[in-house]
Amino acid sequence: MKPELEKILMKVQKPGRYTGGEWNSVVKDKHAVDVRFAFCFPDTYEVGMSHLGMKILYSLFNEKDYIWCERVFAPWVDMEEQMRRNGMELFGLESGDSIHDFDILGFTLQYELSYSNVLNMLDLAHIPLRSADRKGLSPLVVAGGPCTCNPEPLADFVDLFFLGEGEEVDLEVIDLYRAYKKEGRSKEEFLRAAAQIEGVYVPSLYTVTYNEDHTIAAVTPEPGVPATVKKRLMLDMDRSYFPEKFVVPYIEIVHDRTVGEVFRGCIRGCRFCQAGFIYRPVREKSVEVVDRQCHALCDSTGYNEISLSSLSTSDYTKIDELLDQLLSWARDEKTSVSLPSLRVDGFSNELMTKIKSVRKSGLTFAPEAGTQRLRDVINKNVQEDELMKTVNMAFSGGWNTIKLYFMIGLPTETMDDVAGIAELGQKVVNAFYSNPNKPKGRGVSVTLSASSFVPKPFTPFQWEPQDPIPLLHEKQRHLVQSVKTRKITCNYHDADTSFLEAVFARGDRRLCAVLEEAHRMGCKFDGWNDYFSLPRWMEAFEACGVDPAFYANRRRSFDEVLPWDHLDYGIRKEFLIRECQRAYADTTTPNCREACSACGAACFKGGICYEDR
Repeated sequence: MKPELEKILMKVQKPGRYTGGEWNSVVKDKHAVDVRFAFCFPDTYEVGMSHLGMKILYSLFNEKDYIWCERVFAPWVDMEEQMRRNGMELFGLESGDSIHDFDILGFTLQYELSYSNVLNMLDLAHIPLRSADRKGLSPLVVAGGPCTCNPEPLADFVDLFFLGEGEEVDLEVIDLYRAYKKEGRSKEEFLRAAAQIEGVYVPSLYTVTYNEDHTIAAVTPEPGVPATVKKRLMLDMDRSYFPEKFVVPYIEIVHDRTVGEVFRGCIRGCRFCQAGFIYRPVREKSVEVVDRQCHALCDSTGYNEISLSSLSTSDYTKIDELLDQLLSWARDEKTSVSLPSLRVDGFSNELMTKIKSVRKSGLTFAPEAGTQRLRDVINKNVQEDELMKTVNMAFSGGWNTIKLYFMIGLPTETMDDVAGIAELGQKVVNAFYSNPNKPKGRGVSVTLSASSFVPKPFTPFQWEPQDPIPLLHEKQRHLVQSVKTRKITCNYHDADTSFLEAVFARGDRRLCAVLEEAHRMGCKFDGWNDYFSLPRWMEAFEACGVDPAFYANRRRSFDEVLPWDHLDYGIRKEFLIRECQRAYADTTTPNCREACSACGAACFKGGICYEDR
């Protein structure tokens, strides 16, 4: 540990965030590698170390003898204060070196409210914020993750974006960088060459023009640059890279356990869910591969809990077989298996018996809406009787704690739909006390958690307005007032942060100036209530002459050019329009295993689209 770091660690709340040296971390000789890569997670250590994508790419890059990938997290405010006071630049955990001297800085964009931290991290490393002000080939600033499906609000700051899954395309770009660095080529030459790689978007090579009403007129590529950029994905998940060991933190993190990935994508098509569309098509791993990977990770990390990761784990076609295989050794090794993403209609007696065989915790389901009409609007394809059957099964199995996730502000929602959330919670409470096999001597606890709807790119609701903040507040109050029993706890997400999320989710390049102004005003950690300030953000919008409601609260026409229309995630716009129209007709669409809805994902020539049904 460097002396200047050791000197300030006694003055911060959680020094374990900044020391490095954890079990399974990778240290190399920096003089023996060609490319130094800083994997930057724009949030705290505890959040970033829980992210599966970082674990995968960190190990993948470090298996190459010519790459050294180090981890970098946003320092909490107490650490930032000490760093600035002592003239210390943002550093990689493995070496302690300033990331200013690295070749590539790679940011993962998991949520829009982390954007201010991206700029703050660059500033902490004394790196110019804007791409145009970074003249040399290094440090190159790149970004990937789900938010790159609309990267325009960061277009002025990031040199290139990775669209889709990164296991292959990231290495292709690193290898290209390595060659151009050895040849002494310029940044401009490199970016033009990188733009020819499928899945790479170089925003500086595209010009955006606007209409008088501030909508986009056109996005025009420079000569020789692809007019549209298509996402990359891994079709054969059994052959896709997955690490045999994770870095084991010294301090507790958000998800402190082994993670086994079972599949990518989702069959369901919930109309509000961006992940359900941008990760299409569904691609499963085999039982044997998941089992082997989970066992290897438990052996190499010492964790005694496995979490099976996917968008909807109970939709894994061989879930019972997988659980049998895992439990064949997990029971003996005192290792529990959890399924964090269960569907109401995917819960069975057999599944319940298996997941409680080692350790039983609360159950979480996501009806998303309180009335059947609204569940049909959003294509949730869950019936109330299915929920009642599931919770009764859980109560008979010994559970007495249920958490239900909902959204408020969904398209076509009424106050009756909002009250329906509380009514559905009451029905779950009543089901417990009516169940003759319920746990004896215990009461029931039902938590209703309501987030605010945020319209997202590449979903059927990408044209829909978000409810204004006062209306969301009114609906939140109505929800709380509709709860009639102390057996129900009601939580809801802050509407102010949801508003800013909606602005950046559907924003264009004019937000770059707002983001830079907000950074100058001290905005950071906007996903944390302690530090988010909507008045400060509104001041930044006003200073830049930008109306945030234009992005968040405006309904868009189907023929408007959207900021992300030049990016191709394999989902046809015609399909999304059709799904939006079906929503207003309260009409559901079958899931991908029941019938193909011709969304466009078959263009990738793999996954569920090519399964023999």
